[in-house]
Amino acid sequence: MTEVRFYGHGLPGFKKKRLPGRLIVLEGTDGVGRSTQIALLREWLESQGYAVAVTGLKRGQLAGKGAKTAMQGHTLGDITMNLFYATDFTDRLEREIIPALRAGFIVLTDRYIYSIIARAQVRGVDPSWLRNVFGFALAPDAVFYLQADLAHLAPRVLNARGFDYWESGMDILTGRDYYDSFIEYQTGLLAQFDAIANEFDFVRIDANRTIHEVFQSLRAEIGELLKSMKPPKELRKEIEAGKKPKEPKEPEEKAEKKAEKKEEEEEKKKKPKEPKEKEARKEEGKPKEKEEKKKAEEKPKEKEEKGK
Repeated sequence: MTEVRFYGHGLPGFKKKRLPGRLIVLEGTDGVGRSTQIALLREWLESQGYAVAVTGLKRGQLAGKGAKTAMQGHTLGDITMNLFYATDFTDRLEREIIPALRAGFIVLTDRYIYSIIARAQVRGVDPSWLRNVFGFALAPDAVFYLQADLAHLAPRVLNARGFDYWESGMDILTGRDYYDSFIEYQTGLLAQFDAIANEFDFVRIDANRTIHEVFQSLRAEIGELLKSMKPPKELRKEIEAGKKPKEPKEPEEKAEKKAEKKEEEEEKKKKPKEPKEKEARKEEGKPKEKEEKKKAEEKPKEKEEKGK
């Protein structure tokens, strides 16, 4: 059960105190292996019978694509960039994260507001303004910070896709080559992550190790977190029997409303029927009524014949 707690003013009109799912964040700079670990965790959790939803920065329907397109021009100012991120985050929080938590899902998110804050603070944005802007963010159940040093990060980034304009800080460190810019920018970024780790209760995971070792550490931590959250019994039985798990059921409230509506419709369709015994009596009485009616019709005829 996720206890609903916001970092600031929260979402307007949102009054729930608890949500049945769990919100788990994987944080860290480029090259630490967040996406790989989320894929492994999702597979493991689903094999245990949990329903899992995955999200991440710039993946919202409202502003995700717009933010990516704008960043390709390399011309976004600090305020504009962070407002883009805030719009995307609000959209995903309302459309993806909270509905999934309400339905009992485990939500795995690749980065959260912490990456946005760390990146902005490296660029000199006011920390108080940032925390006020992102005050609507829901506090997660756990934040796992995949921590790696530059000696491990630089080769990983080079081998994966090369240095990125924004992740190398080229917007603020002009006149340098990509490698020097990357080292300087990432040094500052790692310092910012260290600075906010205690403020936001990060659980540090040594990401200098192998993928398998990092996964084992995450699995152990998340296993403890989910001890009080058992997967649905039907789902567990199906998994043990080797059957394909069914899709998660609708929330109970929605299912109940549907059932009530169906009952009302059925009641309207039904016409009041008399008891069977009463109907049987009526049927029995019909021949007698016919005989009496016939006799009544015959009597005047008899009188007429006598009169003749």
